[in-house]
Amino acid sequence: MVKKIRVNLIVVIISVALLALVGIQIYQGSQLFKSKSEELTERLETSLERITVRHEKTEDIRRYLEIVEKDFSGQYKEVLKQEFKNLLSSNEAISISDTTFIKDGQKQHFLVIKGSAYDSILGIHAKHEVMARNVKEVRELFNHDINKNPIEGSPIAVQLDTRVMQQIFKKAKFVNEMMMQAFHDNVYLPPSKRVSLHFLDSIIAFELNRSGLPSNYNFVVTNEEGEPILFDSSVKAYKCDLQLAGAAFSPLFPGNSLDEKLILHISFPKKGQVLFRAISSSILVSLSLIFLVIGAFTFMLRTILSQKKLSDMKNDFINNMTHEFKTPISTISLACEAMNDKDMMPAIVLESSTPYVKMIKDENTRLENLVEKILQSAVIDRGELKLKKENINLQEIVHQVVDNARFRVLNIGGNIDLKMEENNDIIFADRVHTVNIMVNLLDNAIKYSKENVQIDVSLKKVGTHFEFSVQDQGIGIKKEYLSKIFDKLYRVPTGNLHNVKGFGLGLSYVKSIIRLHGWEVRVRSEEGKGTLFRLIMR
Repeated sequence: MVKKIRVNLIVVIISVALLALVGIQIYQGSQLFKSKSEELTERLETSLERITVRHEKTEDIRRYLEIVEKDFSGQYKEVLKQEFKNLLSSNEAISISDTTFIKDGQKQHFLVIKGSAYDSILGIHAKHEVMARNVKEVRELFNHDINKNPIEGSPIAVQLDTRVMQQIFKKAKFVNEMMMQAFHDNVYLPPSKRVSLHFLDSIIAFELNRSGLPSNYNFVVTNEEGEPILFDSSVKAYKCDLQLAGAAFSPLFPGNSLDEKLILHISFPKKGQVLFRAISSSILVSLSLIFLVIGAFTFMLRTILSQKKLSDMKNDFINNMTHEFKTPISTISLACEAMNDKDMMPAIVLESSTPYVKMIKDENTRLENLVEKILQSAVIDRGELKLKKENINLQEIVHQVVDNARFRVLNIGGNIDLKMEENNDIIFADRVHTVNIMVNLLDNAIKYSKENVQIDVSLKKVGTHFEFSVQDQGIGIKKEYLSKIFDKLYRVPTGNLHNVKGFGLGLSYVKSIIRLHGWEVRVRSEEGKGTLFRLIMR
């Protein structure tokens, strides 16, 4: 019954441990999946910021190029003419024309500004020409050292030079105002015209690939209310029905805080597959570990059940065998008593058969004791042994055990010394089994002693417990065998010598009874110098 309970307990423990292991692996897998998902989201958000910034800057450059590629020369000439007309008198004239020079085999275009004036009173006629290719060259022209190249002419010419320089620099302001006007006009375009969907899709694909993110993506552009923007020409990845709840988003024009906000949303339709591929190696390791543990637990459980079955068969065999042995043992014992009876046997027969009868009786007694030990061992293994505890006098039991053992060793020239205080100490224990364990300890001391048997036995009270000690001067036990001497059917190897009889059940029985009482046994031994057993009874 006890073994059945133990097996059931083992099954429960194994099942709980297995479920705990599976739970831990599932938890770790979910945490890893969550971590990878958060990492993917963070990388997507970082890429999304780069996408919107790159898109905005690229759009600015694209619109700027559309502006600067336009021809402003005609408009610029009109501006210069108007400015110079305001500067010069009615007798003065200004003209602006284009000219071309060939330098190093390449054509170069210049803007030629000519001014002329006639003073009828003084009769002086003055002319001046300025050529400008771009603002940089004009600036260099006017920054040139005047002392090295003095400008000769009338004050009108000097004023003309200064005025032209001012107007050249006003060109930058003019172009800038036109650009601002172009950007301003762009604000009033509908969202579908403000954004080039194909251009945006190419930027998204480039940035996602650069960040090592999945190439399979979907995106949508919405207004502030979350309504998708419809485009005349769409792309495959643009999904107006995209679920915004699970998508990463960012303003499409983050640097423009005045215009209507457009928001870019990006998500991965196969995000789960991507994450599972990322943690597939960890999942395979976890599954392998789980299956390995399941296999090990299954094998162990089958082994335990097989061992339990064998143990039950062994116990059944022992029970049947010992019970079968008891009948012939009893018969032999009765036959020995009959052969020793003077009334039943003639004197001459009795005299000649007495030694043989005694031998038969002694061996029969030894066999009976062996059968009893086997029965006790089987009962203990099944957990059916019940102690019958009572108050017993330890001194009385020790005297009884030592006297019986002393009678055995006296015949072979041995001696047993007993040291004990006569205090009539009482302990609550099972009398029969207490006597048996003391007998077993003394029996071992006698069997493993040398030719001159010398055994010291003592009983003393130490604090609240008693110590029963048996010290012999025998062959001793090697250190590597000390931990196994209490195992059932274990006997210390003695090589080819088999002069010590026994089956390895005595100390196993001692250990079991001590455990049932809650006591303790300690062993100290040295090979060739003897062994000390100390029984601590509480």
